[in-house]
Amino acid sequence: MTTLIAGANVPVPAGDLTVVVRWAAGAHGYGASAVDASALLVTAAGRVRSDDDFVFYNQPQAAGGAVAHHVGQAGSEYLRVRPEGLPADVDRVVVAASVHTGTFAAVAGLALDLVDAHGTVTATFPVQAHGAETVMVLGELYRRQGAWKLRAIGQGYDSGLAGLATDYGVSIAEEDPTPAPPPGVLPASPPPPPDRWAPPAYADDATMRLPNPADDADTAGLPPNMGALVSLRKETVRVTLEKKGMTGVRARVAVVLDRSGSMRSLYGGGTVGRLIERMAPIAAKLDSDGSLDAWIFADEFARLPSFRVPELARWIDSHVYILSKGQQVPPLPDGSRRHPDTLAHVRGGNNEPPVIRDILDFYTSRPGDPVLVIFFSDGGINRSKEIGRLLTEAARFPVFWQFVGLGRADYGVLEKFDTMPGRVVDNAGFFQVDDFDKVPDGELYDRLLGEFPQWIAAARAQGIVR
Repeated sequence: MTTLIAGANVPVPAGDLTVVVRWAAGAHGYGASAVDASALLVTAAGRVRSDDDFVFYNQPQAAGGAVAHHVGQAGSEYLRVRPEGLPADVDRVVVAASVHTGTFAAVAGLALDLVDAHGTVTATFPVQAHGAETVMVLGELYRRQGAWKLRAIGQGYDSGLAGLATDYGVSIAEEDPTPAPPPGVLPASPPPPPDRWAPPAYADDATMRLPNPADDADTAGLPPNMGALVSLRKETVRVTLEKKGMTGVRARVAVVLDRSGSMRSLYGGGTVGRLIERMAPIAAKLDSDGSLDAWIFADEFARLPSFRVPELARWIDSHVYILSKGQQVPPLPDGSRRHPDTLAHVRGGNNEPPVIRDILDFYTSRPGDPVLVIFFSDGGINRSKEIGRLLTEAARFPVFWQFVGLGRADYGVLEKFDTMPGRVVDNAGFFQVDDFDKVPDGELYDRLLGEFPQWIAAARAQGIVR
């Protein structure tokens, strides 16, 4: 079986196909987080020929049954596709999914599977939803030089099934004084405005197959997509360290998570969990035992258990959540609550000094390799003087502080490290990202590790680092 990432393509087997849309239904079965599969038969121009080319629960067949919608067991729906039965002017079969209510933030384990005529899963695409989507274009079957391929897409809409249908040329009934066109004739649709997502242009992208997680002892026990991405990211970190002349450098790595109330959407949409997925490979390559230390803070703070890559998925489920209107978001994959809630006291606003002090005390009482602290905050910094005093004091110790701003809020002293006087060495850096999920891995690791090599050199010169 081939595991794909977004943008990848793979040839499909000969014969009839089944395209399965599946998710972790949990205890709710077909409840609030249920997912509906759908398909659009489109031409080379990226448009349906008529409304009859839209296959969904209320119109379960198209092209004489060449594409048919079926409901599977709890947590799955599927499309039967007979490629040989598709009309010659149908260039692609676009496969999508939509939620009944809410968004895909509440849907765990979303994936697209390709099954051959013998019932064997030949390819799978674990889909990464970012939270606000109500509809996802999961992938497409498309013709290429007389054969068919599957392309993984994973693009979301927040405009519902109507938005998806409209972008592909399906007419949506609305109260409109304009006379209706004759049956079977689609009205001309203007192109989507520049700030709205349009269906991806046809391209024969190079096949991108993820490494087999079983080949990496660190990732063998993780969910396939998570494990494969961690393997790729470990290699990206290795290349980044090599470019910066840090091959063989060892450092302890810590991550600090902002849990103030303004972070609710980043927790609920899964951004903070994905953030941790991208930090673990840094520790895997830098730390002598591959472990990542962690803290979380708001008005109060908590020191979280250290973990290594094999515990990544379980650690995220256990510790990466926030309270919103009395609910834990995101919920556990099965919909249950974390009990006991050991982080109930970590709430409110931003209070960085106590967690900075605890981190400093923790590492100075445990001599060893230098430390890289990656500190995430969405801003609202209001204790700049106290933070400045602490970091000035901390400059005498082998700890480098890399602050990362998530959003556009006020960051106070964090933006003034380059000019902050009184420190033996420059022991802190800051950069800001407007949308963490959109920063490519290579760019992210370059920025996270950008000032660390200079600090290592300066700290060695001062005898702070051996």
